[in-house]
This record gives sequence, C-alpha cells and structure tokens, in this order.
Amino acid sequence: MPHCIVEHSASLNGDLILPQVFSGAMKSQLFEADGSDIKVRAVAYQSYFTGQVKSDFVHVVLKILSGRTPEQKKELSNLVLVNLQKLEFQGCSLTVEVVDIDRASYSKLIA
Repeated sequence: MPHCIVEHSASLNGDLILPQVFSGAMKSQLFEADGSDIKVRAVAYQSYFTGQVKSDFVHVVLKILSGRTPEQKKELSNLVLVNLQKLEFQGCSLTVEVVDIDRASYSKLIA
C-alpha cells in the first residue's frame, strides 16, 4: 500500500520517473504481486534552491505501513534508487526515503 511521492525539478519529465519508482517498489516484493496497491504520484517544482547552484533533483518519499524491518526498508529504498539511476540524468541529485505510516491511525476508504 505504499504511497510513493516523487518530488522533482520541473525541468525533468515526471512521466519518465514514475514508472521507475513503481518498478523499484515492485521488485521489493513487499506489496501485492500485481502492484495494485502501489500508488505513485509526482509534484514538479518550478521554485527551489539546491545549495549555491540550482540543479535538477528527484526526491522520492515512500510512505509504507509500519511493521517492516529496517533491512526491508533499506532494500526498498535501494531498489527505487537503482531504478532511478537507469534514467541517466546528468548533474541530478537522486534521493529516496522510507517513512512509516502508523497502522493504528491509518484510515482508508475506496468509494
């Protein structure tokens, strides 16, 4: 049930990034085998700073239900990062983080 939120500089094509994130999440085998529970969305930023020089970036936040081991979360993060590297963006910062969603307080409704 991960929510994969991709933040990236607007000069990059989010439509190229999203499939790579999805594929990396699938390879982790932590979610439904058909990928039906993986949600991936992107937000492109026009205005941002990246230190002293404005450069491209991709930052992925993988929000997953709590209960996974640190090793599983590290593997998930690494798989998504490896897939992002396939895009061969030049001079681009690629970062991935995994954030736990508290199972006790999470609510979901499909209407």
